[in-house]
Amino acid sequence: MSFRRDGAAGRSATAPDGGLSDVGGSRYTEEMTDQLTTWVENYRAAWESNDPADIGALFTDDAEYYTEPFNPPWRGRDEIVATWIGKKDDPGAATFRWSPISLTDDGVGVLQAVTEYRESHRLYYNLWVVKLTTDGRATHFTEWYMMPEGQAGG
Repeated sequence: MSFRRDGAAGRSATAPDGGLSDVGGSRYTEEMTDQLTTWVENYRAAWESNDPADIGALFTDDAEYYTEPFNPPWRGRDEIVATWIGKKDDPGAATFRWSPISLTDDGVGVLQAVTEYRESHRLYYNLWVVKLTTDGRATHFTEWYMMPEGQAGG
């Protein structure tokens, strides 16, 4: 079963059973998959545009964004937007591929991804946990990232 999402190419593949699949022991619907896919695609669009409106549209007013699981989060949409803009990547700086690992009935999505920065050739393996509301905005986002052994700096 292929769930590859390729943000660089802007294409996605769906499960052979039309989106009702068993991933990580969690039964989820095509609607839930579509909501996560839309959020990740919108996140990538915001990553490329660095437009405050695009970034803000991803999150609820009281959202928490953890750039690392044990660091204090960016709290609230305004802080998330301001901090994102302060740390932004240049448009086109990175490629991004992802696939879902698990979705829960209460809107929590877990996905794995690979990010590669074009100029530096830095590679990151990512694990994201995102809690979505029924309208598709995140109330909670945590990212873990790992670099390949022997790769310097981040």
